[in-house]
Amino acid sequence: MSWDIVLFSYKERISSFEEIDELLFEPTDFCFVLESHFDKIVTDGDHKSIKGKDFEIEYFNDNGKEANKILNLYGENGFYEIIILAKKYNWQIFDTSSGEMIDLENPANNGCKSFQEYLSGILRR
Repeated sequence: MSWDIVLFSYKERISSFEEIDELLFEPTDFCFVLESHFDKIVTDGDHKSIKGKDFEIEYFNDNGKEANKILNLYGENGFYEIIILAKKYNWQIFDTSSGEMIDLENPANNGCKSFQEYLSGILRR
């Protein structure tokens, strides 16, 4: 099962989605950064799959700059790799399963731990 996150390039810290100003988004070529950072990327048309040690990250190539990028993560290591990039490029990460922004300094507070709890709850149903 994948863990879906959204990367944002925004001029201010996002604390509430109700307060987002569309003019503060910074168009970014997320695909270029991902492809420059990772070595093993499998391409099938516009679909890209980054293969790493105990993780996989999937996304679609949009050929240009955009305000956000949806990624599907498989494996906790992929989550931490994305956090490294987010810190480096001043991106923010939204966790679609919790509906919260990821605390990049303390990702276990609302990141993988929350996802694992969410996944366990779904599997128990």
